[in-house]
Amino acid sequence: MKNGRDFPGDAEVLRTELRKKMLKARAALAPAGAAEKSARIVKRLVAMDEYRQARTIMSYVDFRGEVQTGDLIVRAMADGKRVAVPVTDMAGRQLKPSLLVDFPGDLEPNAWGIMEPKPRCLRFVDPAGLDLVVVPGLAFDLKGYRLGYGSGFYDRFLPLTGKGTVFVGLAYELQLQIDVYHRRHDVPVHYILTEERLIDCRD
Repeated sequence: MKNGRDFPGDAEVLRTELRKKMLKARAALAPAGAAEKSARIVKRLVAMDEYRQARTIMSYVDFRGEVQTGDLIVRAMADGKRVAVPVTDMAGRQLKPSLLVDFPGDLEPNAWGIMEPKPRCLRFVDPAGLDLVVVPGLAFDLKGYRLGYGSGFYDRFLPLTGKGTVFVGLAYELQLQIDVYHRRHDVPVHYILTEERLIDCRD
């Protein structure tokens, strides 16, 4: 049977169409509904043992309708955790985690409108020292594979973390798909959290 792994050309067409579909579906969420669902997802995350035991976490800063992470970052800092956010190194095509001291005061929009630390607020840390990474995505399948925007930043970054680092994908229930047509080098998350459930992708 044909699938994206064996027929990469076909898979890229399918991935492109799925990106369009997911962007449209996510944009259709009412702001109040998105905020309510995000709050439920964050509540589910902070109840996890993996969160409670984590000393250093990295979380994306939400952008373009992603599950909102502002409350998570505030909560984690209040809980005494070291919180890093990703900085995009376009020249090196990689993500670099930078610790926050003041949220959102440390941040400003980068060239693409994503909130990142200001140059004077950069405090880079070793990815291997992260205990938990909160991962965004346009779509996820139940095996933990994710569809991003196509640049591959997280798939290059996640292998740089420690052996025990836990990857948690945040998604609205509508973003769960039967297949995201993952590629061989794609890195799955260990858990997916939606407003309805926690999915252990390691099973």
